Amino acid sequence: MMNSSGSNPCIDDLAAPARDAAPVAPATRSAWLAVGSIAVGTFAMVSTEFMPIGLLTDIARGLNVSDGTAGLMITMPGVLAAFAGPALIVASGRLDRRTVLIALTLLLIGSNLLSAFAPNFATMLVARLMLGLAVGGFWTFAPAAATQLVPDASKARAMSLVLAGVSAATVLGVPAGSWLGSMFGWRASFAVTGALAAAVLLVQLWLLPAIPPQRAIGARDLLTPLTRRMAQVGLLAVLFFIAGHFGAYTYLKPLLQQVFGLPDSGVSTLLLVYGAVGFIGTFLGGSLVARSVRGTTLLAALMLATALLLSTLIGTGMVAGAVVVVIWGVAFGLIPVALTGWMMEAVPDAQEAGQALLVTGFQVAIASGALIGGLMVDSRGISSAMVLSGVLVLIAALIVGTLGRARGGAAPLAAIPE
Repeated sequence: MMNSSGSNPCIDDLAAPARDAAPVAPATRSAWLAVGSIAVGTFAMVSTEFMPIGLLTDIARGLNVSDGTAGLMITMPGVLAAFAGPALIVASGRLDRRTVLIALTLLLIGSNLLSAFAPNFATMLVARLMLGLAVGGFWTFAPAAATQLVPDASKARAMSLVLAGVSAATVLGVPAGSWLGSMFGWRASFAVTGALAAAVLLVQLWLLPAIPPQRAIGARDLLTPLTRRMAQVGLLAVLFFIAGHFGAYTYLKPLLQQVFGLPDSGVSTLLLVYGAVGFIGTFLGGSLVARSVRGTTLLAALMLATALLLSTLIGTGMVAGAVVVVIWGVAFGLIPVALTGWMMEAVPDAQEAGQALLVTGFQVAIASGALIGGLMVDSRGISSAMVLSGVLVLIAALIVGTLGRARGGAAPLAAIPE
């Protein structure tokens, strides 16, 4: 997901096989607009994935389900996306990536429209399953496709633009959706995102050229990271780290309402604060990761665990909520940068396979965390879910701190050529 920073020190290596593929398009204005359409499409895709987090209580009331049941809107697309990415990249073979991206954008539009007009929760879940297929595919195909649209010297910039779309969606999609929902109703949030995706589709139809794949990816290619110790440690940490985060993050809005006692206006304000400090965390993470991937990952885990456990102890009111949200937001801004950098250090010679498995790990953890959080919310309340999530993140910190020491074989991230 993954969620990633707008800058990537290993981009050129990741995209290098494109030199042996079809001739690269010149860096014309049309080429950059095409890259931009992929970036905006990625923003719309990830925003739609996390949209229910900021609207969860409203959707639950509107479709007559509990808050815990409503968490399935995060769990189910996450489960499907976890398997869709690797499966689609193998199944697509040498299919033109232009065709694949357009099909995925159509799925995104359909998911948003069906969500906006869903008469019941079952229909909503069908829409979210459509989204899961689209998310898994987009995370897999979009970055490589973008780098094929521009010359070698511009590949890093193209990849950065696409990853910036992911980062922006992660930290802004929830507060923007929450604001739209509070102003015009939760259905309007999905309708607006669907309209954005429709605009992206028109631009893609107009500007995207044929994008032949760099090469056909086989199932065996996806196994390489599983043979590297540091990649194994990173994937294990991801499962606890992200499950802990989304076990709590899925219920951030109910936490602010029910535990901190904030009105809707206060909740919307703090969600916007979360987005703003998340951007700060993302850019801060870019600098920190260049110095130490392990140190940055450990810092993010400890900050996140502190925020989650503090939420049950700090009291109520706007100030208490703001303290938790600021620490939480900065920590989550660090997470995608740190974990992406970790996998690049772990498998510098098999980056695409490493990132594919990282996406799968993220989605499995998102789905598991949202499900566990929902069960805890329904059975023991929101504060108990925060404590359990904090413990999961502390386990991730323990894994990073004890097992995460490189034993040779992995180049430092800053030393890998750009």
